[in-house]
Amino acid sequence: MKLSLIASITAIALAGPAFAQDAAKGEKEFKKCKACHSIVAPDGTAIYKGGKVGPNLYNVVGRPVASVEGFKYKDGIKELGATGAVWTAEDIASYITDPSTYLEEKTGDPKAKSGMTWKQKKDQADIAAYLASPEVSPGNAS
Repeated sequence: MKLSLIASITAIALAGPAFAQDAAKGEKEFKKCKACHSIVAPDGTAIYKGGKVGPNLYNVVGRPVASVEGFKYKDGIKELGATGAVWTAEDIASYITDPSTYLEEKTGDPKAKSGMTWKQKKDQADIAAYLASPEVSPGNAS
């Protein structure tokens, strides 16, 4: 019984990236993301200046997937958005770990692609914690 419980806990822990609460570290790590993404409030205040290849990540946590008005999403991420999925910090951490695998698991479509071509190998949970912070996602209910 004890061994079974330990094995179950270990399996759950290894199933996805560990979720950390280090938003300050995540803010520093976000510099890798700014090549494609910016964080700009609706009033135009730039929290993090960056590229426009990816959608604006202001208030991303708690926002429906693929919902930035005017952004041209790839079919795979639109397919997930059509399910009513909403971004959580944990989902963001999983998504940036391996976007294609994440989309395949969520949609069941092995061809689902997002347009994001690289994988974040470490610090995913810290980046997600930063994106969930009140400065970046003030509408986040969690």
